[in-house]
Amino acid sequence: MGHSKAPSPTTTSIPGPSSTARMVGIDLARGLAVLGMYAAHFGPDPAIGGPLGFVMELARGRSATLFALLAGFSLVLITGRPQPRTGRAGRQAVGRIVIRSLILIPLGYALTAFGTEIDVILSFYGMLFLAILPLYRLRARTLAVIAAAGALIMPQVLYVIRQSIDNGEWSDTVIAYDPVARLSGTDGLIELLISGEYPVLTWAPFLIAGMAVARLDLTRARIRSRLALTGVTLAVLGYGGSWLALHLVPNAHATIAAATDGDSGASAWWSDTVGYVIDGTPAAWLLVGVPHSQTTFSILGSAGVALAVVAACVAATERLPRFTRLAAPVSAVGMIALTAYVLHVLAIAVVGMEEQTAPALLALACAIAAAMLLATVWTRHFRRGPLEYLLNLATRPARHIK
Repeated sequence: MGHSKAPSPTTTSIPGPSSTARMVGIDLARGLAVLGMYAAHFGPDPAIGGPLGFVMELARGRSATLFALLAGFSLVLITGRPQPRTGRAGRQAVGRIVIRSLILIPLGYALTAFGTEIDVILSFYGMLFLAILPLYRLRARTLAVIAAAGALIMPQVLYVIRQSIDNGEWSDTVIAYDPVARLSGTDGLIELLISGEYPVLTWAPFLIAGMAVARLDLTRARIRSRLALTGVTLAVLGYGGSWLALHLVPNAHATIAAATDGDSGASAWWSDTVGYVIDGTPAAWLLVGVPHSQTTFSILGSAGVALAVVAACVAATERLPRFTRLAAPVSAVGMIALTAYVLHVLAIAVVGMEEQTAPALLALACAIAAAMLLATVWTRHFRRGPLEYLLNLATRPARHIK
């Protein structure tokens, strides 16, 4: 969500045009993530089928994971890139992250209070930043290993914990004494860590992977190629592995279909048309690759798509000047991502989502056009978006940390 048009000398390893192109590529990827969420919330239902339905389906869930991965990238930009800041500078950077987190958490709850059908991600972002902040000094390889281990282990841990919540009352006790729950009127920390749409246990790997990417020298074509190959490999392992598991495990499709309000479960390896679990979560659910399903297959697939998109965006802005100019409005949206995200939630609070707007495709086109126009005009005159500026202003007290 942070602005990266003009990074400070301490956050970039290679000055000059290549560095600028690299950061434009990151802004482009972030802009695509924001507009992907616009598609998921304003756009037509994927059930319409055809090429348009396929594109709408791609945006569901995967745009949010791209957004999360780039949030990890931004954390490293703030705490020092390519080398993490140390001493007083390091403590001040940590202070800035903590202040950002403590602002994002209530901001997310404030947006949720508007009563839209959007699962607002900002409160979870704030908690995720706090959870992964101790890792900010680690190298790329170490971060990648931690992200991979989290993807492989934490979904199973989350499943067991959620089962214990369904079968016990311990969570009610925690919520009763949780100040976050009392202030927000939600399940508080239980929701942020375990039961929500973006639980820390299974979304931390996306941000940690983004931190690992930020440690790489993306100006090198070989690094970008390896990143793209890694992304494609993970996507195949995630979605292909889910497809294979659902076909090999007896009655897996039938079990999932019986527990959800969706179809037969045939699309559970990649599409959320399978529906939501309404009758308890069977163990077979761990085999699906559905976005937001909090499974290993889902995390691998979505992370793979995000890595491939980042590699493609950075490569395109490095080598294709004409494309970069044409994509500038999308990159501008990425530069004011927090503002664009908040505005789209407020817009939906006023006009509703796709089932209330007709036609949905026109509503989506208008929303995207408005966002790109606003972002383009704003970024020609200001270095940061309106909310980005306020967030940066709020972190200035961290300068006084000794």
